[in-house]
Amino acid sequence: MAAIPPTTADTCKVDQHIDYKNLPLPIPYEELHREALMSLKPEVFEGARFDYNKMLTPNFFLSHSVTMGPTEIPSHSSEVIKIPTSNYEFGANYIDPKLMLIGRISPEGRLNGRFKYDLLDNISLKANGQLTSEPHMSQVMGTIDYKGNDYRAQLQFGSGALLGANYIQSVTPNLSLGGEIFYTGQHRKSGVGYAARYSNDKMVATGQVANTGMIALSYSHKASEKISLATEFMYNYMSRDVTASVGYDAILRQARVRGKVDSNGCVSTFVEERLSPGLGFLLSAELDHGKKDYKFGFGVNVGE
Repeated sequence: MAAIPPTTADTCKVDQHIDYKNLPLPIPYEELHREALMSLKPEVFEGARFDYNKMLTPNFFLSHSVTMGPTEIPSHSSEVIKIPTSNYEFGANYIDPKLMLIGRISPEGRLNGRFKYDLLDNISLKANGQLTSEPHMSQVMGTIDYKGNDYRAQLQFGSGALLGANYIQSVTPNLSLGGEIFYTGQHRKSGVGYAARYSNDKMVATGQVANTGMIALSYSHKASEKISLATEFMYNYMSRDVTASVGYDAILRQARVRGKVDSNGCVSTFVEERLSPGLGFLLSAELDHGKKDYKFGFGVNVGE
């Protein structure tokens, strides 16, 4: 008797079998909304900006950054008050497969730095900070990252007696679940949060909630190889603040265009255009109709 070939349903059952001992490594907990933020958080600025990068070796390069434009100052009224300012920053950067060192310093003595070192294949050390002569404005944070086969764990400590930890675990090839705890000794506050992330080749959906009152939902959809759409919903059930946003990210032949609009009446767009190898043009705009605050900026990038 001839063998009966397997039906389509039987084949699907075999294909849908999940090997729970070989699940993928999830993304870091702090990057849960990574795809959505690429569209919803364009790097808008106001005024003029000039950036120059000079590569000295394959791993080491210097940077110079000049910005000119208005800066907002604190005000007790609803009116936005701005004063004209200018700033220069010198940067030195070293990057190789195991070590990353990034530093920026301004003439006023404000120093910003980032550090990352892969101590082992599954353990990384990170640090970032800002040092300034202004009282109580210097901040430093350190992080220890550990990654297993299908999970990540992180321990954080920083200024203000900040302590935190988070953990994220893949439970299926597409779904990962995680949680976090933190404590700030300076303000004597603590919190607990939970998160879920579902992703496939076309979309990413995330949800995050914490006992501080924060609820964050985001969804990112890859419409094509070069176009992504995203939406976000933020709600604080203690302050009753709510914001909904939609955004886009389009990669063209020589340009990248990102933008968003939210329920507060804020519309923003950020354009990066590559004029030639080593030369780029930036265009930024943000219209906040609620605050009656309008920002426009342009910039030039020179170097790789």
